[in-house]
Amino acid sequence: MSKFLKFLVVFWILSSCSSKSAIEKEISQIDINVEVERFDQLFAEVTPQKLATLKNDFPFLFSAKYPDSIWIKRSRDTIQQEVNSEVRKVFSDFSKEEDELHTLFQHIKYYFPEIKEPRVITITNDVDYRNKVVLSKGLLIIALDTYLGKDHHFYESIQKYIRQNFEKDQILPDVASMYAKNKVGPIRDRTFLGNLVSFGKELYLKNLFLPTYNNAQKMGYTEEQYNWLEANEEEIWRFFVEKQLLYSTDSELLSRFLYPAPFSKFYLEKIDQEAPDRVGQFIGLQIVTSYMQNNDVSLHQLLLADAETIFNRSKYKPKR
Repeated sequence: MSKFLKFLVVFWILSSCSSKSAIEKEISQIDINVEVERFDQLFAEVTPQKLATLKNDFPFLFSAKYPDSIWIKRSRDTIQQEVNSEVRKVFSDFSKEEDELHTLFQHIKYYFPEIKEPRVITITNDVDYRNKVVLSKGLLIIALDTYLGKDHHFYESIQKYIRQNFEKDQILPDVASMYAKNKVGPIRDRTFLGNLVSFGKELYLKNLFLPTYNNAQKMGYTEEQYNWLEANEEEIWRFFVEKQLLYSTDSELLSRFLYPAPFSKFYLEKIDQEAPDRVGQFIGLQIVTSYMQNNDVSLHQLLLADAETIFNRSKYKPKR
């Protein structure tokens, strides 16, 4: 019996890998047109003679309330020129990222055929890290000055947990997050469980969109932080259950366990010294993943399902 069970496990693993390979082969055949427009470079080289053409090509990046003289003055500002120089050092060639975006949109298109590939534009934006990536009205705008490397001197005054993901390899996860958020939609269930599951849905989609990225990269963690989450999954879940947090509507729980922060706040000295932020998002992903593994449902059905249904039918049991 033991040999038979081992055979079944090996057979299941091989079948699963074969199925994933077939899907990836199909995805690779999807016709996608992605061309990145380097507005950051064009603006760095703008002249009074070229400005009219630039404004005509990118009208959404120029506020009508400012005269042309302001834009020319900004382009020649010493700080802006330093930003241009630093971006040029890191992103002189954007072909690798463009290829990765092409692959990402093939995956997005496979799972959601109705989504059209956007017009992709790179900019600099005064290191506005709250808007590293903007997706709106068919435009995908990426602020390259927020991806120069977490130790770049531009970021010295920014807290470590925020600049941790100011790395060029976080561009794709950030773009994938925007599409996942759009598909999941706003959180309607204000309970802690509702928020857990909503974030879990987003991360589940990111896993589908970025199959070659490791779990830590997709969630914006270091390997050490993600390993801590896996090792302490049972303890995190027990804390949530024993403290009766799942159906709480206390908004403080969001900043404690779901939003970016220096660490998650259990108010337990030893754990708070070790725990990374956003542990609730990790638990939400485990619940949603368990739900999809234990139920024959489509992605569309997942997105429509409410948090309590997903939780009750997930049969979620944290890893020991």
